[in-house]
Amino acid sequence: MKRIGWPGLVISSAMLLSSSSLSAQDVLSTGAEQQLFNNACRTCHSTQKDDNRLGPNLHQIIGRKAGSLAEYNYSSAMRDSDFIWDEAKLAGFIANPDDVVPGNKMAPYGGLASVEDRKKIVHFLQSMRSQ
Repeated sequence: MKRIGWPGLVISSAMLLSSSSLSAQDVLSTGAEQQLFNNACRTCHSTQKDDNRLGPNLHQIIGRKAGSLAEYNYSSAMRDSDFIWDEAKLAGFIANPDDVVPGNKMAPYGGLASVEDRKKIVHFLQSMRSQ
């Protein structure tokens, strides 16, 4: 077996990325967004369908009715909320859950102050819709 070395690996990787629909920037961006999600959300939430933890799974959350997963025990406030998750509502909830749904079960989480970090998490969750 012939070794290709670092230059060959770099060229091969660049060719693979150029032939896919994702750019190198997209891959780096998604990786950074996933890391941010992992740091801020993954202790309680998963992006995998049916993988509820302390909080409900966030698989395909954008476009889902709030409090609607049958297999998760939501607070009555979340169950009774009457909205569909969209990017703006989700960003607001990440910023301050109690402002969006008073009486939710997100304590002790108090929100994420950084607008940029909230945008990245929402973008990451949006990118997971097709998976």
